[in-house]
Amino acid sequence: MALLQVDHINVFYGAIHAIKDVSFHVDEGEVVTLIGANGAGKSTTLKTISGLLHAKSGKITFEDKDLKGMPAHSVVSHGIAQVPEGRRVFLRMTVEENLEMGAYTQPRASIQTAMKDVFQRFPRLEERRSQIAGTLSGGEQQMLAMGRALMSHPKLLMLDEPSMGLAPLLVEQIFDIVRELHRAGTTILLVEQNARAALSVADRGYVLETGRIVTSGTGQELLASDVIKKAYLGG
Repeated sequence: MALLQVDHINVFYGAIHAIKDVSFHVDEGEVVTLIGANGAGKSTTLKTISGLLHAKSGKITFEDKDLKGMPAHSVVSHGIAQVPEGRRVFLRMTVEENLEMGAYTQPRASIQTAMKDVFQRFPRLEERRSQIAGTLSGGEQQMLAMGRALMSHPKLLMLDEPSMGLAPLLVEQIFDIVRELHRAGTTILLVEQNARAALSVADRGYVLETGRIVTSGTGQELLASDVIKKAYLGG
């Protein structure tokens, strides 16, 4: 049974029909990616799952719980954490304070253990735990945003454009971290413009074009597809 099931959702920005009858699922332990051009509806889909936007029709279920209309803070408490596009860390807070903010749904007694786990995964953050987040590099801020999300012990981690604005070497590091999280059993829904990197780590992928899913398959099938190569992989 799917951990996350999205059935025929339609999302509007005013009169603009942004998401058109989109359906997909994510099974426990999978990495599933949504790829597509700018404006295809990838980030809108994540925001709808996380409760920041609400679908006009359709259904979203997580562990058989209906998420439609649920406020974002309740979605987090049910076990879904989103790392937003552009990182959105609290720039005037320290690294440690940012991580504590990610644990607001957790019992206070568990916060230090969760932080220790994050520091083991991201040693750079431990080195900078007292540093103001706004003074970190882009790659460090991305690690912090991911660490903050992990502080809530999510059953589903949603990553929105984690490679955006990063140098190629840092992009490689971020996707290495995605692979490590996958190996550790974390279920991940990944939105990416870097289709090659996303499909290389994904069990399955869906291609969005102008708010619709136009094709899907395993990560390897989509990487090998001539249509996908031509449209998204520069070949």
